[in-house]
Amino acid sequence: MTKMKALTYDDIGKWKVVEKDVPTIQDGGDAIVKLVRTTICGTDLHILKGDVPTCDKGRTLGHEGIGVITEAGSELKNFKKGDRVVIRCITCCGSSMADSCRKAGWILGHTHDGTQAEYVRIRYADTSLFPVPAGADERALLVFSDILPTGLEVGTLRGKVTPGCSVAIVGAGPVGLAAGLTAQLYAPRKICFFDQDDYRLQVAKKMGATHTYNVKGNSDIRALAKEHIGEADGFDVVMEAVGIPATFDMCQELVGLGGHIANIGVHGKPVNLSIDKLWSRSVTISMALVSAHTIPTLLDLYAAGKIDASDMITHDFKFSEIEKAYDVFSRAADTKSLKVNIEF
Repeated sequence: MTKMKALTYDDIGKWKVVEKDVPTIQDGGDAIVKLVRTTICGTDLHILKGDVPTCDKGRTLGHEGIGVITEAGSELKNFKKGDRVVIRCITCCGSSMADSCRKAGWILGHTHDGTQAEYVRIRYADTSLFPVPAGADERALLVFSDILPTGLEVGTLRGKVTPGCSVAIVGAGPVGLAAGLTAQLYAPRKICFFDQDDYRLQVAKKMGATHTYNVKGNSDIRALAKEHIGEADGFDVVMEAVGIPATFDMCQELVGLGGHIANIGVHGKPVNLSIDKLWSRSVTISMALVSAHTIPTLLDLYAAGKIDASDMITHDFKFSEIEKAYDVFSRAADTKSLKVNIEF
């Protein structure tokens, strides 16, 4: 059987490139995709930290990518061999809610081998792949697999961003930036970012943030933001885009009367819920795994020149350098990395 290279979860804090068999068609709805580009997600780092115990050692990581179909199952109607595709981070059977699909859901790089390999098997390919728009910059499309729909669906839509509202985003990493970019589609009057990294805050400003705050060493987050909160006593929408208890606490401090906290971050530890302070202020909290059903809309917006997320891709590597890419991505504060483009 033909072999391929793949990056796998080796143990907590460890990754390794190994040889694996090239996947084959197992079902009529499958497609085998040869990767052209892939990337690394913060969720991959959560797996490496041991935050996702359902991911077994030896699993090929990755759930994002652009590729070419090399084999198409007999039941496929929307795709054929040779088609260039964007891979949906959430595998969708097409008959249930994608983010909690009992047949599939988040399987790539989690319970099934993922996209940080030369080839990947995509189940339910008709509803789990999308055509690459003609003439597209495929490097820029890497963010359309996961973080852009995550920012839109879990942050902007579940957070109920509306025209004229105020938005606070805690965390100016890739998914926080994606949330800020998609929030602009709904015309909020201000978008304020909170982070400890000046470089990331600069990128947020470049991508449309109205205000940015470095919270390093600032214990009173409300006092830091008070000048720009506006008429109410907090922000209408607050998005958590990190996934640690301290940033969730920060969101509870920033949310205003009648406001909404949209949790986007992947949490590996419990957080404290200040329900004694929030219940009487009509605060709502939402959280979800992305379903990625908005990818077609986002691709249409891209094709129309209405959305540009290319500033989020900061580093380029060959697949033979993927272990170096992991090192760079995992030390973002030192390397100023956001999303990495890994080309085959």
